[in-house]
Amino acid sequence: MRRAAHRLLPCIAAALLTCFTSPTSAADRPNIVVILVDDLGYGDISCSGATAVATPQIDRIAAEGCRFTDGHSAAATCTPSRYALLTGEYAWRRKGTGIAPGDAGAIILPGRTTVASLLKSAGYRSAVVGKWHLGLGGEKPDWNGRITPGPLEIGFDECFLMPATGDRVPCVYVENDRVVGLDPDDPISVSFSGPIGDEPTGARNPELLKMAWDHGHNATIINGISRIGFMSGGRSARWVDEDMADVFTSKAISFIDRHVAAHRSQPFFLFFNPHDVHVPRVPHQRFAGSTQLGPRGDVIRQLDWSVGEILKCLDQHQLTNNTLVIFTSDNGAVLNDGYRDQAAELNGDHRPSGPWRGGKYSAFEGGTRVPFLVRWPGHVEPGTTSEALVCQIDFLATFAELTGESLPPDAGPDSQKQLRTLTGTDRHGRDHLVQQAASLSLRQGRWKFIEPSRGPVLNRQVNIETGNHPEPQLYDLQSDPGETQNLATTESSRLAEMQRLLNQLRTSR
Repeated sequence: MRRAAHRLLPCIAAALLTCFTSPTSAADRPNIVVILVDDLGYGDISCSGATAVATPQIDRIAAEGCRFTDGHSAAATCTPSRYALLTGEYAWRRKGTGIAPGDAGAIILPGRTTVASLLKSAGYRSAVVGKWHLGLGGEKPDWNGRITPGPLEIGFDECFLMPATGDRVPCVYVENDRVVGLDPDDPISVSFSGPIGDEPTGARNPELLKMAWDHGHNATIINGISRIGFMSGGRSARWVDEDMADVFTSKAISFIDRHVAAHRSQPFFLFFNPHDVHVPRVPHQRFAGSTQLGPRGDVIRQLDWSVGEILKCLDQHQLTNNTLVIFTSDNGAVLNDGYRDQAAELNGDHRPSGPWRGGKYSAFEGGTRVPFLVRWPGHVEPGTTSEALVCQIDFLATFAELTGESLPPDAGPDSQKQLRTLTGTDRHGRDHLVQQAASLSLRQGRWKFIEPSRGPVLNRQVNIETGNHPEPQLYDLQSDPGETQNLATTESSRLAEMQRLLNQLRTSR
């Protein structure tokens, strides 16, 4: 009897392992919720060590799933990282994927395989809610008519968007393919080349501001805040910054509620893109003053509330166990990013980038190493931590693997299947990763290579080190997470090998 029981132990262990790691069958595909936060640093959440601000709802995802300590966006700024996430292609391969202006035409064009179009072919219904910043329309969007192409033409079934960023005009929402609440007798005009209309500006009318600008944000005043760019018209459609988190969160929950009511048997994909913690940081009065970090800390608390509302909605519909939730950020943290909101002055001992050097805009590790949490009950073991190298660029290939869909040969050239990594079976993850800032960097295991580049070593406007240096840089992140000891000379053979690999990746597809 004991011998028989002994023989059963390996089978039981294998069955338990399968429970935590196998993808669902084609008939039982999970819902997918990707929460892509804006400008949230690795160290900005309490499950990664933050003590100046509490994030219990975000921490819940980590407690019920896995926290990846080497998780990355593909770039240190928003437009290229969002492009890479949706297409599975490094944005530096495509001309015109820097930080997009507020009136950019669509960057991802119809016919391109995206995470949304892939999941549509797998039977999912999908929505994107929140920040977009990947361009809309043809060469320039028609804000007064039908705005196409956009998310609906690249796989999403519905969308509710901020077209670009909160600090850029036009300050209106777009639902599906039209501006929300627009009065046709008050058409919108937008310019990024010079003033239009007679709207007050931050440069000329500082007395009208409820938040002073610091650099680059001194054009048209909307809701008491001056923005990048000029706008006239559309007064009935303009957003109120203090209400934005409530608006986006309610739209995301509405999508889930409506989907469950009409299509419960069909899986859904929600791509939720909160504006927080990007500037301008204007929290709702419920959260204003809730931390000692000023508005930046307050909008982190507001963000945590938004995440909690999404999780609560899944609980209420009994969808938690069959929903894969991924929480991450589009790039690293920044304190002063154009407004005098005292983010730097009140920061104290808080470390937005955790132990990593740099932040948003930087080639150093803090530019792309971001929060990366994965929860999928029954498939991801709760309360775990993984040091595997993972990146958002792999969502396309990984979701194809998850759903059993085949990618077209030209789709996602840089995306890799990482389902075993996300579910905890593979603790290694990617062999290498290219990181994009002003220059390119290459991660391989514990090693980080930053290619030589010209330019200032400090972005003085935001007080973040760029990583620019005319000589190559090589760091051992295991012994030197702060990237303080350049080993390019003592590890010359490793440096040459990584340079060759980066050059090879740059020219390959």
